[in-house]
Amino acid sequence: MPVTTTPPYARTVRKESGGPGLLLAHGGGGSVQANFGPVLDAFAATHSVVGVDYPGTGGTPRATEPLELDELADQLVVAADAEGLERFAVLGYSLGGNVAVRIAARYPERVTALVLTATFARAGYGLGLLADLWSELGRRGENELLARLLVPLGFSAEQLEALTAEELEAVVKVSAATMPPGSGDHAALVGSADLRGDLAGLDVPALVVVTTGDRLVPPALQRELAAALPGARVAELATGHLPFAERPAEWAALVEEFLAG
Repeated sequence: MPVTTTPPYARTVRKESGGPGLLLAHGGGGSVQANFGPVLDAFAATHSVVGVDYPGTGGTPRATEPLELDELADQLVVAADAEGLERFAVLGYSLGGNVAVRIAARYPERVTALVLTATFARAGYGLGLLADLWSELGRRGENELLARLLVPLGFSAEQLEALTAEELEAVVKVSAATMPPGSGDHAALVGSADLRGDLAGLDVPALVVVTTGDRLVPPALQRELAAALPGARVAELATGHLPFAERPAEWAALVEEFLAG
């Protein structure tokens, strides 16, 4: 069991099915509910689901020190231990894909499968610069500016342009009002990400879901990750960076089909 002196992270648990373990690793600026809420019932119907909110989002207080990827990974395994899950698949979305990969690297004997959605092995220049700006706006509490930066990058072009001007403004306002205090802390992890060394050493069934209309994490970065993960399968989902908002049923179906193996 991982040793940690950090207070417990807020936990989401759905074990009513009694199925095999599935850990959920959410994205930067998200939470378990924000990123997996629309698909949680589907996963809970077949799996014993456990997720945690990173510091500064959901029910977990903001950290007083810079976040570390190992700590996020270990805290999710701590939650699995507390819920009696010895072995588990891990579904990582966006930054959560980095967390999932790190779990598989640190606990290879416990991870049965990986599903990585809208994620990356390294930020590259474009996402790296964006993450720097995101982190700085978050540090300053400039939530409306941050929302105006992230909203058009989160949706696919088709979904964004389908909104009226009034609807778009409403989305920006809601995003700003609900921006978690730890969002900028999460973004700092995005900018410093480089999981290529971890990926090369993994030997686990894996599915990489490429969000083909993604303007936040370019599909080229997602495919680079898939190429670096030995034996990974690739599936494409015609959505922007928010599959849970644009195509939740299709996303859930891809995950469930793969895990059912």
